[in-house]
Amino acid sequence: MSAKYYANFLPKDFDNFDCLKLAPGIYLILLFVLRAYIVWIMSVTNMRDHVGIIQWIYPQTSLFYLNLVSGVVGLFIVLVLSLRRPNAEPWVRICWEKCKVLLFLALAFDLLIGVLGYFIWHLQSVSWIIVHCALVMSAVGYILKSKRFSINIAEFPEALPEK
Repeated sequence: MSAKYYANFLPKDFDNFDCLKLAPGIYLILLFVLRAYIVWIMSVTNMRDHVGIIQWIYPQTSLFYLNLVSGVVGLFIVLVLSLRRPNAEPWVRICWEKCKVLLFLALAFDLLIGVLGYFIWHLQSVSWIIVHCALVMSAVGYILKSKRFSINIAEFPEALPEK
């Protein structure tokens, strides 16, 4: 990448491998896609009532299970993020280069589950579907317009020479 892409970033914006730190919006998008897993972890760690949190956030348990299924792509992205380092396996580099497409798939699949939950199984309200669509559209817009994320995708950590 040319130096003009990095002109607006400070040294604190780079990691130990001279790669630009990940765009913060990506973490928010992953939190949104993985919300069922986050709720599940919160409920498992609640010692008094293991299913109370799930029932409070997901009154219909079938929607919870569908959101767990839709979050699988997000889990794979988190796996790729955690394996993204120098000397990583070739498949990690290939998957990292496809991370934008994977995020689009995760968001589209999540929205599809939500829309199907509303129209076929009547599991959600109209207001939630509208909010869900707005959140997915915002996330897609962020992925498409974020220069920082585009730089992140173009970079892959390389081992730096010893000083």
